[in-house]
Amino acid sequence: MLLQSFLENSARLYPNKVALIYKDARLTYAEINRRANQVAVLLRSQGIKRGDRVAIFLENSVESVISLFGILKADAVFVMLSPQLKAPKLEYILNNCGAKALISDVSRLNAASGVLSNASSLESVVFVGDKEKIKAGIHRNSISWSEADKFSNLQDAKPSNINIDLASIIYTSGSTGNPKGVMLTHLNMVSAATSITTYLENVTDDIVIDVLPLSFDYGLYQVLMAFKFGGTLVLEKSFVYPYEVLKRMVEEKVTGFPGVPTIFAILLQMKDLKKYDLGSLRYITNTAAALPVKHIQQIRETFPQAKLYSMYGLTECKRVSYMPPDELDHRPDSVGKCMPNMEGWVVGKDGNRVGPGVVGELIVRGPNVMKGYWGDPDGTDEVLKPGMLPGEKVLYTGDLFRTDEEGFFYFVGRKDDMIKTRGERVSPKEVENAIHELEGVDEVAVIPVPDEILGSAIKAFIVPRNGYRLTEKNVLSHCKRYLEEIVIPKYFEFRETLPKNPSGKIDKLVLKQESSQSK
Repeated sequence: MLLQSFLENSARLYPNKVALIYKDARLTYAEINRRANQVAVLLRSQGIKRGDRVAIFLENSVESVISLFGILKADAVFVMLSPQLKAPKLEYILNNCGAKALISDVSRLNAASGVLSNASSLESVVFVGDKEKIKAGIHRNSISWSEADKFSNLQDAKPSNINIDLASIIYTSGSTGNPKGVMLTHLNMVSAATSITTYLENVTDDIVIDVLPLSFDYGLYQVLMAFKFGGTLVLEKSFVYPYEVLKRMVEEKVTGFPGVPTIFAILLQMKDLKKYDLGSLRYITNTAAALPVKHIQQIRETFPQAKLYSMYGLTECKRVSYMPPDELDHRPDSVGKCMPNMEGWVVGKDGNRVGPGVVGELIVRGPNVMKGYWGDPDGTDEVLKPGMLPGEKVLYTGDLFRTDEEGFFYFVGRKDDMIKTRGERVSPKEVENAIHELEGVDEVAVIPVPDEILGSAIKAFIVPRNGYRLTEKNVLSHCKRYLEEIVIPKYFEFRETLPKNPSGKIDKLVLKQESSQSK
C-alpha cells in the first residue's frame, strides 16, 4: 500500500463525506481526491518525475493538504516545511534535498526571492494567491496553483512507486545546527499510521482537530490517519487563539484532540474552560514531551469521558510507545509499552540489554524506522546500526530510558544537549550560530531552563566583545530576523566570561546548575 491510498480508498468508500474542515471550507473526500489528481498533473507538466523532491512552504491550509497528496500521486517525495522558516534555513533545506519544485503562497515567495535564486536544483515554483501581487522575476518558471483547475475528468493514475520508495523527507533539528532530513518510505508511514490508529481504536465517526503544524510529524500524521480511517479532520492554523479552537471543537463535536504539554498547560490555566461542552471528546493524546503528573490528573478530571494517551516517539520512527489509559493510575510517569508492530529495549554503554531500573539508551526496531538522513551517511550510521537479523538496521534513539519489572518505559533524558521546547526539538548549536552572527558577540552558550508552559525554555548566555554594548532588545531583534519563533530564546543573560571545563570548552553543566540554583 502507498500513502496516497489512504485518500483514494476513502474517496471510493465515502465520496460525499466531509473529510476536511478549514475555516469556512468543508471539502469531501471526492473533492480532495479530484483536486490532488489535478495537482499531480500540474506537477508532471512542470517536469516533476518519480522520486523528485517537492517542497511545500505553506501554513496549515486546504492547499497544504491537497499538495502533499498531489505530490504523492505524481510519484514524487513531499517535503513539508515550517511556514516560519527564515531565509538561511529555507535555503539550506531546498539545496540539501535538491528540491525540484516549491509550492508556496505569494507573500512567502516574495519574502524568499533571494533564496530562490540560490536554490540551484529548483526548476519550478507553484504559487498560491493573486498573480498580480507576485514579484516580477520571482523564478524563471513560475505557475499559478489555479492552473491545475483546467485539468478535468482525471482518474487515479497507476503509480510507479512501490512501498519501499520514499514518500517524504521531514526535517528535524540536528546537533550540528543544520537540520537533518529524515527519509521516510511509504512503508514507514503506512506502518506507523496503521499501528497508531489501531491502539487509538479510530473509527469513521471520529472527528479529529489538528492545531499542530503539518511540518511537525505529529501534526502531519493527523491528516494521514484521519484519511486512512475515513474520519473528518478539523484543521486549524495553530493554538494561538485557544478560545476560538474550543469554540470550533464544540461546534464540530470533536472526538479526538492531539496536543503537546504546552497546549495542555495553556488549556488548564483557562478559568472558564468548563463552560465549553466538550462531552464529545473520546480521546486525548500527548507526545513530544512528558506531561507533568499534575497535568495528567487535571486533564482527566476536566474530561472524565475521554481516554488520555501518553505517548513517546521521535521523527526517525514516528512513534515508539503509548500508555494504555487504564494503566495511567498505576504509573502516570511512564510512556507505556511499544505500540503494535514495534519492539524496543534498553542497552548499557557496552551495547548489551540491561534489566529493570537500569538507565541506558533506548533501541527500537520496526517497519516504521526511517531509511536514514538525506545526504548524510555518517549521521545515518551513528543512529542506524546492525540489528538481530543479517542486513537489518535498528534505531539508536539517543534517548535515555529505564524500564520497570513489567516492561513499561520511563524517559530519563537525552544523551546529547538537544532542547525539547513546545514539544519540538531545538538544537542549541543552531541558536548559538545565529547569535554569533551578530556583531559584537564574543561567546554564547544556550541551555534549557524549566518552564511550566513550554516544558523547557531557551536561555542564552552572551559575552560581548570588548568595546561593544549589547542589550536584550538588539539581540532579540537579531534573533527574530534569523530564527523561527520556536527557536528564539526566552531569556538572555550577559556575562563577562563563561565557565570552562579542563579542555577549554564552555561548561554548560555549570550554567545549568547555576540557573537551577537561582530559581
